Amino acid sequence: MKWQFKMSDVTDSGVLSTASDLVFAGGREGYFFALHARTGELLWKSSVGGQVSAGPMSYAVAGKQYVAIAAGSALFVYGLRP
Repeated sequence: MKWQFKMSDVTDSGVLSTASDLVFAGGREGYFFALHARTGELLWKSSVGGQVSAGPMSYAVAGKQYVAIAAGSALFVYGLRP
């Protein structure tokens, strides 16, 4: 094992990894977070106000990359820096 990240609760959602060395995940505790894929370092953590029960997805519009996650009854979209 190269690294591990301890979550405060279990997750029912999937994990998304990207070619740009990012890992995204969320869980029942109501947080969505980004990790560095090579080191496991927490890059950011965002409260989404509800349980994350779906896997994150990534997409691009006009050359800008986004990651989206459904939590509770809302959809959260984050723009990624190049």
